[in-house]
Amino acid sequence: MELKDYYAILGVKPTDDLKTIKTAYRRLARKYHPDVSKEANAEARFKDLAEAWEVLKDDQRRAEYDQLWQHRNDPQFGRQQTQQQQHYSQEEFDDIFSSIFGQHARQSQQSHAARGHDVEIEVAVFLEETLEAQTRTISFRLPVYNAFGLVEQEIPKTLNVKIPAGVVDGQRIRLKGQGTPGEHGGPNGDLWLVIHIAPHPLFDIVGHNLEIVVPLAPWEAALGAKVTIPTLKENILLTIPPGSQAGQRLRIKGKGLVSKNATGDLYAVIKIVMPPKPDEQSAGLWQQLAQAQAAFDPRKEWGKA
Repeated sequence: MELKDYYAILGVKPTDDLKTIKTAYRRLARKYHPDVSKEANAEARFKDLAEAWEVLKDDQRRAEYDQLWQHRNDPQFGRQQTQQQQHYSQEEFDDIFSSIFGQHARQSQQSHAARGHDVEIEVAVFLEETLEAQTRTISFRLPVYNAFGLVEQEIPKTLNVKIPAGVVDGQRIRLKGQGTPGEHGGPNGDLWLVIHIAPHPLFDIVGHNLEIVVPLAPWEAALGAKVTIPTLKENILLTIPPGSQAGQRLRIKGKGLVSKNATGDLYAVIKIVMPPKPDEQSAGLWQQLAQAQAAFDPRKEWGKA
């Protein structure tokens, strides 16, 4: 497996904290989301972003990756420590590689029956695809190990797999016997599909519920309105009650994500958007409103415990 510079892929520094890395990932994932991106290499970029995030979001895997990256060009690689300098042996290197990518980097040289290696691949799933079971054709490369536990070739393989409805981010789906062949009559390893829910340009996931920010003009929030908003299946007409406040959440039942027991809800989160700097006429109208509501103090409860 190729060792990639995950920090460069996400456009962050190795010293950046998880919040910074997550922000960069979400921004780039939305930019290269195949449904919305017009970039020629969007799909490949999106796959690299998902792979980088999968490693860097976990403290242990990130630390192991950092060690592996640091010693990638070590001229003493594979030797024991000399002259009081610590270098990684081939065995240690393979153990780190294995812990990061979920694969065995070494293969037993014993002649008794041995189980084949498991293989993990990332599968990106769009939110819309989680509502129903999907049949997906996946292509991957099955590693072939030599007697020293090193990958000497990779065999292309294609499978038709079923992605069940209601999958969640990070879920692992096991395909028994689709990993590398066993040795001396041992069973094959398994193929694990690791589900990655692609970030959506409009919806945020909260458990099995979804949230969408709905921009409103001040008068729509004050007087009420009917606003067309998208869901994962279709557009619906949402009634905004008079006197709605910024940050208020309006529940749309049954328009969230599916699960084994129920379907989540969609919450419309109100965001009040002010118009541009008012001209003379608009300023006069705002002044009339201010005079009519002179008794209203928006900071009456401000600062109170």
